[in-house]
Amino acid sequence: MNRFTGLISAVLSLLLAVPLTSASAATVTVFAAASLKESMDAQARQFESRTGDKVVVSYAASNALAKQIEAGAPADLFISADLEWMDYLDQRRLLAPSSRFTLLGNSLVLIAPAASKLTLKIERGFGLQSALGGERLAVANPDSVPAGKYAKSALVALGVWPSVQNQLARTENVRAALALVSRGEAPLGIVYSTDALADSGVRIVDTFPAATHPPILYPVAAVAGSSSPAAKPLLDFLRSPEAAATWRKYGFRLPQ
Repeated sequence: MNRFTGLISAVLSLLLAVPLTSASAATVTVFAAASLKESMDAQARQFESRTGDKVVVSYAASNALAKQIEAGAPADLFISADLEWMDYLDQRRLLAPSSRFTLLGNSLVLIAPAASKLTLKIERGFGLQSALGGERLAVANPDSVPAGKYAKSALVALGVWPSVQNQLARTENVRAALALVSRGEAPLGIVYSTDALADSGVRIVDTFPAATHPPILYPVAAVAGSSSPAAKPLLDFLRSPEAAATWRKYGFRLPQ
């Protein structure tokens, strides 16, 4: 009897030693603006280590992600790089009620390859066209992608849009514009400051004054119909003090 009791005790000890997270772990799918790549990857790792849940992140331009959600793509959370594409989904009742809030802020910068010696001060009428020297300005598509729309607004406000609008290398998202400059395929580009910090192949030439473009804000919300039990915990985590430290580490501003 003692031997039997001892065997039962040993089996129970082994069972208790096996992590239970695999049986109860949930998967949460996040659609996030391309500019969030490094920071959101870091947040996902932290959340996974805390909870045992799995975070799957799909990165692209906010407009492309919003259209995918509208078409029925299985996302649980959406983080946009501007208000317009979040509004787009909100107006179509594709967001979970009362789940939306402003998560982050960013700034807009002019970049050049790291080895470039170019100096240029951003001000009204500044010599952007001359600095391009007949080559192209790398920028996300200003017709639809948030980073490109911010860039166009700034260039219009500064009075230089007409002189450079035909010299744009239009890309599908801001990271593609960043890559063109990093590889030396474009002498200048316009991206978010956080993008420039993420790529050692570029350097910031100057920062666009905040008054030249709408505030760069990143709203986040749960997608209507999401069934992942990890969606709400991740949403809460993304605005926790622990997450705030990570956002700051990657150069993002937090809302006041």
